[in-house]
Amino acid sequence: MTSSDLVAGVLAREARSVARAIRMVDDRLAGSAELLKALWEHTGKAWILGVTGNPGAGKSTLCDRLIEAYRGRGKSVGVVAVDPTSPYSGGAILGDRIRMSRHATDEGVFIRSLATRGHLGGLSHSARDVVRVLDASGHDVILVETVGVGQDELEVVRTAHSTVVVVTPGMGDGVQTSKAGILECADVFAVNKADTDGADSTVRDLELMIALGREASHARPRGHGAHAATSPRLTTPPSADVPSAPLEPGRAAENSWTPPIVKCVAIRGEGTNALMAALDEHRAWVEGTQAGQDRRRIRLAEEVRDTLREALIDAAVADLGTAIDAAVHEVAARITDPYTATERLVDAFRAARKSR
Repeated sequence: MTSSDLVAGVLAREARSVARAIRMVDDRLAGSAELLKALWEHTGKAWILGVTGNPGAGKSTLCDRLIEAYRGRGKSVGVVAVDPTSPYSGGAILGDRIRMSRHATDEGVFIRSLATRGHLGGLSHSARDVVRVLDASGHDVILVETVGVGQDELEVVRTAHSTVVVVTPGMGDGVQTSKAGILECADVFAVNKADTDGADSTVRDLELMIALGREASHARPRGHGAHAATSPRLTTPPSADVPSAPLEPGRAAENSWTPPIVKCVAIRGEGTNALMAALDEHRAWVEGTQAGQDRRRIRLAEEVRDTLREALIDAAVADLGTAIDAAVHEVAARITDPYTATERLVDAFRAARKSR
């Protein structure tokens, strides 16, 4: 199949062509960059929804319910489910889609599992490009389920338009909740397994964290800090399922977003409607406010920087070749320090580029 045939197949949403294109970008095969360039003008229409949280929180089951809800609206759904890679064997189970298997024969749903292959941040190296293939193929909504992540693996916020953080009762006390960096990327909180003891306490801890975050954002200058650029918050009331913190008088609602908290029991489908309503509200804010549009531009700027960083590393490795191995040997032998070795490598890379 030629490159033009593959592009045409993706645009026609042919399952084999989409699968082949995803394999190309995931394995970074020859021609994958040209494929992504050709698909670019056909992207930007899908709504990308990230689903993240700690291991065992029920992310896959919740994704299954979201697929059901969006299909009920007549929307086509793409799913990128990321599983961890073993640091010992290099293998991955890729089992997240087992919980979504009832949608396997639905032509309006395309599910692809990816292995992290050691990439940190909760996603695989190719996840963003795979999302772009699904976007070009005409899927209305794309769900991106991260691996079970810790407190600071927040790459999903740079990929998704809306991010759902799934938490469960028993996640820890208020102090643990407040310091968990993963929670700070939430646009919507889903308290799953809300039929178990401690659900109300978890909701209160999240409300405390949101209130503390709001106070901190008021105290620091506008735009201060990395999170301020990537996760704006809207001071509108959270879902009716839980009490909302009072709005700050005189603050323009469109300038920030306060994540609503929705209690749900994904295995029984309870709370799905409330979660969908919260996601609809967030999408309306992103698409209808200046702050929301700014957030989308910031996300694209981060992508350009990430792509540039990867391209520079690849170019440096190709140009420097054995010089890198020599530098590693000198550091290991304590002939030089890693900082000086790095400076020398950068100088050598610049010199090589100038001489061309």
